[in-house]
Amino acid sequence: MAVRRPVAWVVAVILLLEALGVAALNWFLGIVVDRQDMSLAGLDPDAMATSSKIAGIVFGLYFALCGVVALLVALRDRRPAGIGRVLLISAAVVHGLLGAFAWGLMGVGPFLFMIVMLGLLVLLLLAYAPAGGSDSPEVSPPPAPTTP
Repeated sequence: MAVRRPVAWVVAVILLLEALGVAALNWFLGIVVDRQDMSLAGLDPDAMATSSKIAGIVFGLYFALCGVVALLVALRDRRPAGIGRVLLISAAVVHGLLGAFAWGLMGVGPFLFMIVMLGLLVLLLLAYAPAGGSDSPEVSPPPAPTTP
């Protein structure tokens, strides 16, 4: 299939850029909370700022790891296995959920980005799926015993 490698490259690049964007956005929000000394329902502003920065680092590393898995798929031209496949599936689920939230909170633009990314992740996973449609090779039944 000629579309497999380009899709893997596009997914890898977008996930790596998204990792930087998510980390930078959460870091910025942490700085804003810290400088304005904002509080939400009596929560400590320092704890809110620190947790926002930590969340940015964690989610940035998560998306970066998913991007590295997609990069390895593109370089090797082989389907992801084990934890890499689980990471890409979880990234697809996260983008679906973020798309649903983006529709209500931010509008059509972010929603479309998340849904396009969800589609690219699903396309990547399906493009490298085995031809038979299952993960295990087909096992033929044992031959019938012959009588002498």
